[in-house]
Amino acid sequence: MVEQILAILAPKPGEIAVDCTLGYGGHARALLPGLVPGGKYLGLDQDLIELPRTETRLRAEGFGPELLTVWRCNFAGLGAALARFGISAADIVLADLGVSSMQLDNPARGFSHKQAGPLDMRMNPSRGRPASAFLQAIGSVELAQVLEANADEPFARQLADALAGRLFETTRALATRILDVLSSVPRAEAELSLRRTFQALRIAVNDEFSALDALLRQLPACLKPGGRVAIVSFHSGEDRRVKKAFAAGLRGGLYSAVSTEVVRATPAEQYANPRSGSAKLRWAIRGGVGA
Repeated sequence: MVEQILAILAPKPGEIAVDCTLGYGGHARALLPGLVPGGKYLGLDQDLIELPRTETRLRAEGFGPELLTVWRCNFAGLGAALARFGISAADIVLADLGVSSMQLDNPARGFSHKQAGPLDMRMNPSRGRPASAFLQAIGSVELAQVLEANADEPFARQLADALAGRLFETTRALATRILDVLSSVPRAEAELSLRRTFQALRIAVNDEFSALDALLRQLPACLKPGGRVAIVSFHSGEDRRVKKAFAAGLRGGLYSAVSTEVVRATPAEQYANPRSGSAKLRWAIRGGVGA
C-alpha cells in the first residue's frame, strides 16, 4: 500500500517522520526522498535480527545518518523514542502492524505453518517466551479466549482442548495437530482455522494488542498540529482499536480529520502481493494551531 500511504502522509522537505515498524524498509524508501532537504526520518523496529539488515540496505542506498536514524524499540515506546532523540513531536507517524514478509519467510522464526521450523513467533527473540512454551503453559479455557479474541476463531473451544498444555516444538507439529482436530471439517475451512490459530498465537506471544493500545494513547501527543498518522492493520481486532481511537480523538478535538472508510490495496497490488489483500489502512490528522 505504498502509493496510498505516500499520498496520505505527503512528506515535505524539512519534516520529521517516524516509522514505528521499519521492517524491510519499503515504506522508508518511498517516504525518505520527500523529506529532503532538512528532514529527519526515525525508523523504529523491535526485531533485533532484521533491523540491522534493513539499516545496512538503506545506508547502502544513500540514506545517511543526517537523514535516517534507526533505533530498536517496540512502537509502544514511541514517546520515549522521540524524547531520546530530542524530538518534541513529529509531522508524520506510520505504523504497519503485524508480521513482515521477511519474518514469515524465515523458517527459524517460526511464524508460518508453511515453513518447517521451531515454534517461536517472537518479534524480539531476546524477550518473552516462544509460542511452544506459551501453549504448554496455558489452560484450555484461556486458550479458547485467546483464539476467539485474537482471530475470531469459530472452532476455538475444540482447538483449545486439543492444544492447551501440550508441547509442540515445531510449526509442522502444531499445524498437523490442528488439521487432525479439524479432520471432519472441509479442508478449505480447516486451513483457514490453521492460519487464524497461528495468527492468534503470534498476537498473544508478542502482546500485540497491548502495544497497539499504548501507541494509540500516545499518538496525539507525539504529533505536531497538522501532523499525519497512518496505521495499517491486518486483523479486525487491530482495526477496531484504531477506528475507535481515531473516532474518540476526533470527538475530543485531538484530531481535525480521520478516515471514514478503510483504505485497501488496489487490485493490482493484491495480485502482485496476496498478503496485502487483508490490509486495512486508516489515517488521522492532528488538530490544533496550523492544522
